[in-house]
Amino acid sequence: MSTETPGRRIFIGTATVVAVTVLWEVGGRGRWVDPLLLPPPSEILATAIDLVRNGYRQTPLWEHLALSLARALGAFVAATAVGIPLGVATSMVPNFGAAIDPFVQFLRPLPKLALIPLVILWFGIGETSKVLLIFVSALLSIIVGAAAAVGNVRRQQIRAGRALGAHGLALFRYVIFPQILPELFVTLRLSFGIGWTTLIAAEMIASDAGIGWMVVNAGAYLRTDIVMLGIVMLGSTGYALDLALVGLQRWATPWAGRS
Repeated sequence: MSTETPGRRIFIGTATVVAVTVLWEVGGRGRWVDPLLLPPPSEILATAIDLVRNGYRQTPLWEHLALSLARALGAFVAATAVGIPLGVATSMVPNFGAAIDPFVQFLRPLPKLALIPLVILWFGIGETSKVLLIFVSALLSIIVGAAAAVGNVRRQQIRAGRALGAHGLALFRYVIFPQILPELFVTLRLSFGIGWTTLIAAEMIASDAGIGWMVVNAGAYLRTDIVMLGIVMLGSTGYALDLALVGLQRWATPWAGRS
């Protein structure tokens, strides 16, 4: 088991990012790669400053980011609220699980891009279509993860809870839920990542704003600097939100990892 301290890990990670950025900048200035294909970080920074001041396509940069966040977070919260109960029910009620599992397993590996034409036909090109794609992407993984978490609860703990008089909701609240909560957070982190990566596909649906749309639109005009800026914003925002989930997990499950 690794004895590496958090401080050392942060130092190594930061040093690696700085080294790669410096090498990227040197390579860009030395034209090791055509700047049209891979602009250096200084050019991306200059583009970011320009977009902060002037926006992109008559829309402020912060508004693009806020709109993407609203779509992704709204869909993720809804997927969590629906997916966890469904996943728990799938594992605890075998007949219900047998009924919905074929649909979940069929849809889960299906590329969400394949759903875009159908979603447009059913729901049009408004916000509903975009949010729905992200919702479905996150929901299916949450259902599977929640069901697996309940299935991993040790049977002897359930028997002990029942022997002490816990049944129904009391059994779930005091025995099952504390056991599955750490694993649920892992599932939520993975599911949010899936939903966040679906954002670009969702914003391809006749959108005119959002970071995903900005990346696709800029790519059509060979604005690689804007494409790279959008990628950096998507990655950084996703990373920050994942860290927020990790912090929430540590606060909500202080017993996780302890025997």
